[in-house]
Amino acid sequence: MKKITVENLVQKFSLKVLAGEGELQRIITQPRVHRPGLEFVGHFDFFPTRRVQILGKKEITYLHKLTKEERRVRIGNIVHYHPPCFIVTAGEEGLTYLTHHCIEQGIPLLLTKKPETTSEFIPKLDAYLVKELAEEIAVHGVCVNVSGMGILLRGNSGVGKSETAHTLIRRGHRLVADDIVVLKKLSPQTILGTHDEKTKEFLALRSIGLLNVVRMYGRKAFQDESRIALDINLTKWEKDALYNDLDQEVGFTDYMGVKIPSIEIQLQPGRDVAGLIEAAANNWYLKQQGYSAAEEFMSRIEAEISNSDDER
Repeated sequence: MKKITVENLVQKFSLKVLAGEGELQRIITQPRVHRPGLEFVGHFDFFPTRRVQILGKKEITYLHKLTKEERRVRIGNIVHYHPPCFIVTAGEEGLTYLTHHCIEQGIPLLLTKKPETTSEFIPKLDAYLVKELAEEIAVHGVCVNVSGMGILLRGNSGVGKSETAHTLIRRGHRLVADDIVVLKKLSPQTILGTHDEKTKEFLALRSIGLLNVVRMYGRKAFQDESRIALDINLTKWEKDALYNDLDQEVGFTDYMGVKIPSIEIQLQPGRDVAGLIEAAANNWYLKQQGYSAAEEFMSRIEAEISNSDDER
């Protein structure tokens, strides 16, 4: 199971530590935050105790209206479950009573920077936790962003993946990762492709060596991550293995339970593989919009046959 620490949140979001300075190594394993509501009135049947707890204006205003004894009981009931930490959104004051409970129980109490509101902070924190705690695997290949679409290029060593990526970069597309591609499962339908930090911005070309694409072609040549929309397997040319079907049937590759559309492109000297990848990306996009060139072609044929029959 992947995990991060409370200290990671403090550093990432520049949070102020109000209590629990010595407990910042507490582990976070859940990718979503929680705003206590029913828990303040004693309903704990579905309390997600392992999630980061967020206290915004609504929660703090409610606590301020309680008597000292009511606050002691209701906050005490929540801290008793020892969640990883509490984060209070900026602008909320009068937190002495909350600080006391967190110090007593050894729970970090953090404060966001002003003027960030709860509604602004939660989506950013959720997105960070989802990506950092996502299930992931590393695959051999190259990841590129072609016309805004993440494409995973696979194939045996030496088949030409990196060289093809280099051609795509020169045509204005972007490198995401070379050699080792880290795939993260963000949802049952979404796979995110990224690099492993060590290879960030680097592209290895046989007979040339290691290139830093940002230094050579500028910031537009690199993208930190991209949602994978298409999986392309580059293979060596085999005579009579390709067929000119009107509409090639798309297969799927399974990555951590997520099925990614997959096609095969065979390599041959003189063949514009980068151009074929651009065509595959654009054709896939059109299909997502409901358009099929094969269907339009067949409709024209059927219309011509129908007109011929009418003229007889």
